[in-house]
Amino acid sequence: MQVLASLPGLNLFSSLPSNPRQNDTASSTPSPSPPIPIPKYPPPRHRNPHPPPPPSNPALSFPHRRSNYRKPVKKGVIQSDGERCVIVGENGVSYKLPGAPFEFQYSYSETPNAEPIAIREPAYLPFAPPTMPRPWTGKAPLKKSKKKIPLFDSFNPPPPDKKGVKFVEMPGPFPFGKYPREGRTREEILGEPLKKWEIKTLVKPLLSDNRQVNLGRDGLTHNMLDLIHTHWKRRRVCKIKCKGVPTVDMDNVCRHIEEKTGGKIIHRVGGVVYLFRGRNYNYRTRPQYPVMLWKPATPVYPKLIQEAPEGLTKAEADQFRKKGKALLPICKLAKNGVYASLVKDVRDAFEGSPLVKIDCKGMHASDYKKIGAKLKELVPCILLSFDDEQILMWRGREWKPMYGDTSTLLPAKADISNGIDNPAKSNDDSSTPDAKTVVSSPKMMSLWRRAIESSKALLLEEIALGPDALLEKVEEFEGMSLATEHSCEALVLSSEDGSSGSSSAEFEGGSYSEDFGDENDLYSDDDTVDDKYYDDDSFEEVDSSIPLGSLPVDKIAERLQRESKMKSKRADH
Repeated sequence: MQVLASLPGLNLFSSLPSNPRQNDTASSTPSPSPPIPIPKYPPPRHRNPHPPPPPSNPALSFPHRRSNYRKPVKKGVIQSDGERCVIVGENGVSYKLPGAPFEFQYSYSETPNAEPIAIREPAYLPFAPPTMPRPWTGKAPLKKSKKKIPLFDSFNPPPPDKKGVKFVEMPGPFPFGKYPREGRTREEILGEPLKKWEIKTLVKPLLSDNRQVNLGRDGLTHNMLDLIHTHWKRRRVCKIKCKGVPTVDMDNVCRHIEEKTGGKIIHRVGGVVYLFRGRNYNYRTRPQYPVMLWKPATPVYPKLIQEAPEGLTKAEADQFRKKGKALLPICKLAKNGVYASLVKDVRDAFEGSPLVKIDCKGMHASDYKKIGAKLKELVPCILLSFDDEQILMWRGREWKPMYGDTSTLLPAKADISNGIDNPAKSNDDSSTPDAKTVVSSPKMMSLWRRAIESSKALLLEEIALGPDALLEKVEEFEGMSLATEHSCEALVLSSEDGSSGSSSAEFEGGSYSEDFGDENDLYSDDDTVDDKYYDDDSFEEVDSSIPLGSLPVDKIAERLQRESKMKSKRADH
């Protein structure tokens, strides 16, 4: 390094030559590569913001939900596969299967009476095909078990101490000395009518129990039939709680429940129904129905609201709807409520006004439309609109009052829509002074008339009575009304030969024997409940608040008893 540094003209830190020689290729060296190679990325892909949906199974599609599928249908068979067919008739769309006792429907109690005009989906049977031995689960079928599992039999239940077996309710109840017997028909399974004490024994444990079948807006559906038999396997009485639209006509619901299940309704309180399975019921011989795999689409029915309803022109209907906006509703319906008294309330409201409105805010649109369709048939009335979640109804020209002629009893101001039925007559009636006089409402007159006939009210012929005279009449009437209300038929035995005295003496001495007769007298026909629903809200006996011996009729009975004793003493002497 010292030798190199001593050479003249040599600079160790000089820069590279600015213009290298072009022909000196041998001495040139390639440039070194960078320590980290530069990565080469693929060109960016243009992603589709809306990828195509995966192909769906056609069996899982619902054409009636988001499609405009409408196929007009007529009365008769619209699709058939041998003996399995889909029928359109008075009860809507029904399904006929070979060997079935009746035509199956999705809802038995909530089907409109009008015939459908179109269907919203292809006509398919909502049951499993007959070629499928079991539902498909994606796995191979299991091998047959070597254990012999016995079927549920109510006549021969398993012993109560057997492990792994739930309790099975035996048939009954039966009077002493009687046993269950196999039955095929409904009358044979039900057996003899229940007595009142038997109904109390069966229903009282279920009053506060929540093991029940809930019946909603669809009414009695097909799959509920199998569910009721499942409840009957463990208990003799099935509790059914009804809410919503079906409670408008509870008689219709009870009739369909008894027809389709074969049971007997023994008690009903509001929307709660207690269904008895029968004395000779056996779960092993129950009717078995196929289960519906899905809810069929509701068919298309004729419109409920028409521009010009029956007996009205379009101008009159528009006038009704305009006046109905200022009309106050008679009630407000809550969601999933019990509307058992709605029909009666609407009928009573039509006594005072030709237009009636019901507030249904907060309810589903299909619910209050179904309620309107039921009121149209049960009241009957004519539907005008469902605007603003309210049902507006007109009583019609052929309407007749329930309490007789009310033209002279109702004031002109009480009628909110006065003059709607006949505008020409309203102008003439408004000029007369008698149209504004009020006597009483027709319902009140009917209640007064009934109270007078049953001695619960008194009609005073003399109006100008003093306070003392009025108080005397009130006290006299109070004694008469109490005697009438608390009196009962009594048998007084009296004869001149003293036979009554001897019989009373024997009874007081304890020698009068109580002869109840045979067993048939103990279960007499007077104590049975056969055709009517047992509708008592309480099963406890009500204690009377009137003390014994304080009524006028008790004093009469004491006087007669004293006279009979005196006659018996005279006969002995």
